Amino acid sequence: MNIRILLIVCLSFFFSNAQVYTFSSEKEGKTITHRIMIDENYLVETQFVSDPAEFILTRGGFYTKEGKTFDVALEFNSNYENDSIKALELVWTETWKKSNAKAIDLNGKWLMAGRMTDEGVRRRDTSRPRKTMKFLQDGHFQWIAFNTETFQFFGSGGGFYTAQNGIYTENIEFFSRNNTSVGRVLPFQYSIKGVDWHHQGKSSKGDPMYEVWTQRVN
Repeated sequence: MNIRILLIVCLSFFFSNAQVYTFSSEKEGKTITHRIMIDENYLVETQFVSDPAEFILTRGGFYTKEGKTFDVALEFNSNYENDSIKALELVWTETWKKSNAKAIDLNGKWLMAGRMTDEGVRRRDTSRPRKTMKFLQDGHFQWIAFNTETFQFFGSGGGFYTAQNGIYTENIEFFSRNNTSVGRVLPFQYSIKGVDWHHQGKSSKGDPMYEVWTQRVN
């Protein structure tokens, strides 16, 4: 009994402190990286190939956990048209490798809330089902565009980032719309104003941009 209680406590501590995991699988001669990003209530799993760059799929949503098992009620699934999956069960194994990166500025879930125009910030209603979300955990980032009502998936990209002295820099490891964007490094100016993250620089296409993101609360 004491051993079981100790095991449960250790697992609880492990999961509550670890935010990003990776493991690999092999399929058709390809080494597929599985990246799993977790916070206190949300989980995203993404699969991609690094060399040559290839996006496989991404899926995520709010989860509950019992022991080593995560039950995820998906908000998005890039492969939904092929597999019709809206719920996912993931079981932690020792193959999941925890990221050694530490929590840094901007950790959390952020929703696209508006863009800066000549007249000021033009905001959008973040409660609508059509969302663009950035999920940042311990030096890793991912953005996802999706619709929670129709289950439409519009795109995703991610990799690792740094945030220091007002400069936020993305290093792209996967991109659903264009594999040629993988490897690009995109620096932005950033600042936190209340619950908003102001994000200014150039897009992956090289176009000027000034976005406003706000923390997601539900």
